Amino acid sequence: MEKKFGCTAFTAFILLLCMIPSLGMLLPKEETEAGGNQVIAATPSLRNQEGTLNKAYLSQLLDYVEDHHFLHQKMITAWSALNVKTLHTSITKDVILGKNNWLYYGETLSDYTGAGRMSNWEIYAAARNLALVAEYCEQAGMQFLFTIAPNKNSLYPENMPEFTIHSGPGNAEALGAALEKEGVPYLNLFEVFRSQDETLYFTQDSHWNSKGAALAADALNAALNRKSSYFDGPFVPAEDHRSDLYDMLYPAGPDLETDLKYGGALDFTYDMPIRSAENLTIMTTGTGSGSLYMFRDSFGNLLYPYLADSYEHTLFSRSVEFDIERAVMQEADTVVIELVERNLDYLLQNLPVIPAPKRELNVTDAKVLDGIPFQYSPGENQGPSPVISGTLPAPPDTGFPVYLYAGDSQDAYEVFLLENNRFALYGPSDRSGELSLIYTSGGQTVQVPLLPPSGPILTESH
Repeated sequence: MEKKFGCTAFTAFILLLCMIPSLGMLLPKEETEAGGNQVIAATPSLRNQEGTLNKAYLSQLLDYVEDHHFLHQKMITAWSALNVKTLHTSITKDVILGKNNWLYYGETLSDYTGAGRMSNWEIYAAARNLALVAEYCEQAGMQFLFTIAPNKNSLYPENMPEFTIHSGPGNAEALGAALEKEGVPYLNLFEVFRSQDETLYFTQDSHWNSKGAALAADALNAALNRKSSYFDGPFVPAEDHRSDLYDMLYPAGPDLETDLKYGGALDFTYDMPIRSAENLTIMTTGTGSGSLYMFRDSFGNLLYPYLADSYEHTLFSRSVEFDIERAVMQEADTVVIELVERNLDYLLQNLPVIPAPKRELNVTDAKVLDGIPFQYSPGENQGPSPVISGTLPAPPDTGFPVYLYAGDSQDAYEVFLLENNRFALYGPSDRSGELSLIYTSGGQTVQVPLLPPSGPILTESH
């Protein structure tokens, strides 16, 4: 009898432990914060925005419970600490455990080893896309500059675990060389940071620290023919930085990392209040001169205050579509694109918001291929319309642009080259008649007729 009671009590105890995360949700709700780059599931709704039944409600509810159950973050932190201390393994592929207590971002591993190298054509396409953006900025009277924020393990590999490294230039190096060939203004921040003996990135974060951001700001200003000396300081150590990689491993952990805070005066105000440096748009007014429109990512969180101090007017955008038309509307005199090394493929995934550049094209002796269908979006975007896109039937040769050709008017427009042999452009609005693509494939000029989604007429006026 005693043995049976003991088994029952033990079973009840285990069941009670299993129920704690769920029953704890009945207690007064505490704010659940994401760790690092995590996204916490929002409370699901029975109906979607259109007022119809949300068919994904049950799956969203499961995600919500998983992210919000009682002691969720503390359990993750305890489990992670146990794995790190006993097995020296990370519980998430997003965090690489390095030597000497360093942490690295998992998504940078393919860049570090060379396993994720872009092809020669992809490098050319990315550089050519930026060349079209730079050309448009110049024609609009705006100065243009592109720069890459280095991955931490590209600058400080000495604390990385042992991995097989493929020989040859990485994506950033190859793209830099292609940009030089295309004549695109490019700031090489790899050389800037490697010229410094001091470590200017956090050890448990994927980003540069405030002093590293100051170095980048000075380099950007110098490349734009402006003067600044933020890197000269003074800098004051402050143990107040919540590191993103540490946060992924230990979301309930208490540790903060020391940052080197700029001790000088940064004189600017926000045109609109912001919640944090993660805001999608930040607009400022400073005591400097000129107007800057900058596309940035999370590396801009510590960078933007220096540039806000350098200019009279700034707009910092986290859009990956590079809405250059808006920069024109803002009357910016300078456009900067900053993109982290690990995300260079973004240059092949998104269509910049600019009208396709018109070209002079003499079509002779082109091999006509079978026609292909294409997608047509009449002004759904805020930029120039319509958006014309599709997939090339044969891959273009590296180093040769692709053109949209209107046979009736004999007008030609250079298209943007995207991943998986796709093309896209903001095409002409008042065009009708036969359209085709003209490009070089296999050393031969080919012409590919475009088959409109409905009827032979491409567009109507918008």
